[in-house]
Amino acid sequence: MILVNATAAGARGLALGRPLGRRTVARSAAGRAPVGRGVVSPGLPVPAHIVRPAYAANASGSPERPDTHFEVQDTPDKVRRLRAACALAASVLERALGLCTEGTTTDEIDAAVHAMVVDAGAYPSPLLYKGFPKSVCTSVNEVVCHGIPDSRPLRRGDLVNVDVTVFLEGMHGDTSATMVVGGRDAGGAAGARLVRAAEEALEAGVGAVKPGLPISGIGLAIEAYARERGYGVVSEGTGHGVGEHFHVPPYVFHVANSYPGALREGMSFTIEPMLTERPDYEIALDANDGWTVVTKDGQLSAQFEHTVLVTAAGVEVLTARPPPRRP
Repeated sequence: MILVNATAAGARGLALGRPLGRRTVARSAAGRAPVGRGVVSPGLPVPAHIVRPAYAANASGSPERPDTHFEVQDTPDKVRRLRAACALAASVLERALGLCTEGTTTDEIDAAVHAMVVDAGAYPSPLLYKGFPKSVCTSVNEVVCHGIPDSRPLRRGDLVNVDVTVFLEGMHGDTSATMVVGGRDAGGAAGARLVRAAEEALEAGVGAVKPGLPISGIGLAIEAYARERGYGVVSEGTGHGVGEHFHVPPYVFHVANSYPGALREGMSFTIEPMLTERPDYEIALDANDGWTVVTKDGQLSAQFEHTVLVTAAGVEVLTARPPPRRP
């Protein structure tokens, strides 16, 4: 996700970590205590033979972000490599969600994701990106995005988003999903409905992808879906072009917007709407870590994300996961 200047929706995305105010989360209206801060362990080492993205080699982790560069996969080899990276990301995410059980810490999930990624010969893209200290993002309850894995154990009924990005064969594949720890019923009806709505809002956005249609139409479809059901859509964050670069144009807003341009074959980008329990919300950036984005009043948030490729016929969801097995 790219944080943007909400007063210039439709303009360009800004760097992650834009100040949004201090984290001052109070107990939620439902009486749920805010997610406490755990201990963040050091990032894990990556074997020397793993090919790293350019930003992992400089002290600040600052990427080369050519804002005029759109990710367009215009050769069969580029498409093949992007599909491979996205397939790995989807597989790692599926396995990581299976680890989100009561009593497991998000730090343990980070370690497992890290191992899965490097064992596959890939680099965990979040690690060292602009200084991010871990290999995956884990966002729990009121944490909207960019949650840093730590020593806090997951609790029954927690909503947890796991955001996986891998760098394989020179391509980034990016995907995320939210689940309820203990099963959807464990989080109560409201939590289960929010998770389902976030997933369906993503599907609505994917449905608006076709060559020749406006890029802005994706956000229009997502917001219409969410608002009809009484949910808020975080307007301060966008999807982004992804492939050889981690975050570049096109920027995909998840609300009605005036972002210019039309979709064209070969474009690859993420769609990643973040929904809140109510249409009225405010978000804040945790000033202590510079990454964690939360709802200020403690209301729950849920997010789903896919990397997609615009095709001649419409769209290919590159990070699609297999449907759940039926007993």
